[in-house]
Amino acid sequence: MAKLGKRTRAAREAFAGKENLSVEEAVALIKSSASAKFDETVEIAMNLGVDPRHADQMVRGVVGLPNGTGKTVRVAVFARGPKAEEAQAAGADIVGAEDLMETIQSGKIEFDRCIATPDMMPVVGRLGKILGPRNLMPNPKVGTVTMDVAQAVQNAKGGEVQFKVEKAGVIHAGVGKVSFDEAKLAENIRAFVDAVAKAKPTGAKGTYLKKIALSSTMGPGVSVDVSNAAGN
Repeated sequence: MAKLGKRTRAAREAFAGKENLSVEEAVALIKSSASAKFDETVEIAMNLGVDPRHADQMVRGVVGLPNGTGKTVRVAVFARGPKAEEAQAAGADIVGAEDLMETIQSGKIEFDRCIATPDMMPVVGRLGKILGPRNLMPNPKVGTVTMDVAQAVQNAKGGEVQFKVEKAGVIHAGVGKVSFDEAKLAENIRAFVDAVAKAKPTGAKGTYLKKIALSSTMGPGVSVDVSNAAGN
């Protein structure tokens, strides 16, 4: 078994015996223990009381974090004509149609969010096996299939986060950077938890929000008091 580095040991010792903290306590602990040479992402993991294999228990949605994510989001847009020009003017990184489809089919995926106008979906649909597993497939439910491509691009660039429950009933997302001040991180976390709470599916039975944990990219995780995080 590999030896733990001094920083890792120190972080684990700082987290030892601490659980079910308030959002503010957890954020303070994560910020004080982050020691990587880059600006780590603060990540949230939520265990939900759902089985996403059933359609009426699928959880997905989108939330605009009030203080942004701190991450540069690269946006690709499938559009033609005036809508393509609109997307470019709004700051899209890549805009195209069949040419963009061919680029993606070749294995070149240089974007974090994919948006499409409704008329482009027959083209985009051919990329389902590539974009689907990466959670990049445009979907009207989260506002990425739309005629208002300019607004969609601005939302993606401005701190909008998509979420989708995984097979084990877990949702993961980045909710800011360690460099953010504590109040802004706490506000982002509560906004995210609130959005997931509001996305509770009709088929969910029993306890919906079961467990919430926070961590930094390189640091250990700490559990958060669900009732405190879901205070909205």
